[in-house]
Amino acid sequence: MARRPGALRQRADAAMLTFLADFSPIFSPLNVFRYITFRTGGATATALLFVFWFGPAMISSLRLKQGKGQPIREDGPQSHLVTKRGTPTMGGLMILAGTLVAILLWANPRNLYVWVVVLVTIGFGAIGFYDDYLKVTKQSHKGFSGRSRLALEALIAGTACVAISLVATPGLSNKLSLPFAKEVLFDLGWFYVVFAGFVIVGAGNAVNITDGLDGLAIVPVMIASGTFGFIAYLSGNAIFANYLQIHFVPGAGELAVICGALIGAGLGFLWFNAPPAQIFMGDTGSLALGGLLGTVAVATKHEIVLAIVGGLFVLEIMSVIIQVGSFKLTGKRVFAMAPIHHHFEQKGWKEPQIVIRFWIISVVLALVGLATLKLR
Repeated sequence: MARRPGALRQRADAAMLTFLADFSPIFSPLNVFRYITFRTGGATATALLFVFWFGPAMISSLRLKQGKGQPIREDGPQSHLVTKRGTPTMGGLMILAGTLVAILLWANPRNLYVWVVVLVTIGFGAIGFYDDYLKVTKQSHKGFSGRSRLALEALIAGTACVAISLVATPGLSNKLSLPFAKEVLFDLGWFYVVFAGFVIVGAGNAVNITDGLDGLAIVPVMIASGTFGFIAYLSGNAIFANYLQIHFVPGAGELAVICGALIGAGLGFLWFNAPPAQIFMGDTGSLALGGLLGTVAVATKHEIVLAIVGGLFVLEIMSVIIQVGSFKLTGKRVFAMAPIHHHFEQKGWKEPQIVIRFWIISVVLALVGLATLKLR
């Protein structure tokens, strides 16, 4: 069925601020509130300003309540015992607050994908918050039980994947698409829920592992978020999806607003997290942000592309798996220290060198991920 040119802008009449568009007959510029592109920009600006405005007060409150701040690993780089001791954690609260406020203002509340992503983000954030709370109050690295934590994450992710499977169109439900392929879809049946749940849980924990140096995790998260915001917009538009020969996912375009909100909140957080950090993200933020990215990837049917775009996160968590596996099997360590960013610290790289070089890697991987949209 032919669509009018205005369809390219993807209308969303139910978004909270789109009531202003009802006054467009009186003042025509208000019509922009109907369009995803405009609302994505609005969400970015809103989240950024929110974190800028409330960030200092939140940092002061967390510093006062936590006292000694985040416990620093005794077996980690010795410089951290001096430069990072006393820094408060749970900075993820700033990111989540800014992101959620922007989503509530600018996203379409009738879009079920939006609520699935929000619920995963809040759920993973709550798990991370409890873990941070235990670590801070006990001044120990032994927070939430690993098995209990993974079980809760799996429960949340599995529920989200079932919801996504039910929301998705019949032609896409429980099916896996491949990058660099046009119409290839693998019907995994309900095993898809297990696979997609693994993607979400893996993404959450991979970002969590990466969060070890000032600014190291938040910028790659923003790069991945920008990439998937673009993918979501294209996947949710029938014309663009058809042109690029990617799978059209009705409603997925609205996830671009969420990605825009995350970018804005991330930029605001980076202002305070830049070296030397005034606050750490903590598990509160890293688990939630990874879970958000994983859920967006599942909803847009680009799960494998996430492994490319988020290749840095994959590298980080694989370095831990390899290190632990090697030590248990052979008694030898592959890396000087895991995760791999600590390996480079032990090799003499300065913290800013590691952080900026890892940012560069993230940009390159994002470009490779975007290339999969056209190279089909």
